[in-house]
Amino acid sequence: MLENCILLSLFAKENLGRMSEEQLNRYDRLINEPSNDWDIYYWATEAKPAPAEFEHDVLDMLREFAKNRNREQRLRQPDLEYLFEPP
Repeated sequence: MLENCILLSLFAKENLGRMSEEQLNRYDRLINEPSNDWDIYYWATEAKPAPAEFEHDVLDMLREFAKNRNREQRLRQPDLEYLFEPP
């Protein structure tokens, strides 16, 4: 679904490079284990509570990111070139 693609790809661009291996594993589970993309969106936007196994620091980070406190324009996924830039 487009909403998750935009939210998760922008979150990944901003956060993956500074996450620990454990956080990366939790993020991987978060985006790959739920069978319904809407669940992830509802949890990230706090429209619905997440199951206990997904209540962790990475979901907290995603929730904070979803609030978009800086009112950034988030209309499209980032280009993937950032994946190939040296750290």
